[in-house]
Order: sequence, then structure tokens, then C-alpha cells
Amino acid sequence: MNSHELFHTLHQLSRHFTNHLNESLKPFGLYSAQWAVLFVLKTKGTLTQKELCDYLFVEAPPMTRTIQRLVKQGYVRQVPGKDKREKRIVLTEEALLQYPKWERAVNEANRYLLEHLPETSQKELLTLQKSWLQKLL
Repeated sequence: MNSHELFHTLHQLSRHFTNHLNESLKPFGLYSAQWAVLFVLKTKGTLTQKELCDYLFVEAPPMTRTIQRLVKQGYVRQVPGKDKREKRIVLTEEALLQYPKWERAVNEANRYLLEHLPETSQKELLTLQKSWLQKLL
């Protein structure tokens, strides 16, 4: 098997998914990178910037920019952590209020992207992805 073709196709799919998600989130003034942070904070709770970076596989500078933008939009706050250097990232009440709208837009985008992939294939793909990711970590 040609691994270049496999990874090239994965990259193309990833870019297509990201572009489609960005278009779906545009009416809310959000991008996929911001949605990823909001989603993780909603599902996992308050995290440090480092924990967000590690979980999302994003380097610190772009994560800092994403968090700063979310702070400016009023969707997250930075609160002191255990020591002075640590800041925890928390969703604001406004973010919790808006979250269902964002989630509906994301779910619609996901449904559109998956409409030509049978549910059995979706389940199989999810299993393969989780297994592969777990082995890489």
C-alpha cells in the first residue's frame, strides 16, 4: 500500500471538513479552532492552556491566540490555577447560552459530510480512528 496516498487523502478530507465547519460557524463569528476549544471545555470541563494544547495537539502560540480571541468574544475566562503561573480556561455564561446554537450548526455540518457514508462504515471508521490514535499516544 502507498502510505503517501493514504496520508494525502486524510489531509484532503481534514481540510475539506475544516473548511465546511468554518463555513457553518461563520454566522457565529467562530472558526473550527475556536469550536474545538469550546467543545473540549464543554465536554471535559475547565482545563489549563497546556492541557488544551496537549489534548488538541496544538502548539502554545496558536492556542494562545485562539484563547485570546475567545476571551475578547466573551466566551471564555482565564482564572488563576493552583500556582501563580497556571491559568485555567473556563466557559462563560454567554458561551453556555450560545453553545446549543453552535452545536446545532456543527451537527448539521457533520450530517451533511456523513450523508454518503453508511452508518456501519461510520462506526467502523470511528473504531479504526480511536484505535490508531490510542496506539500513537
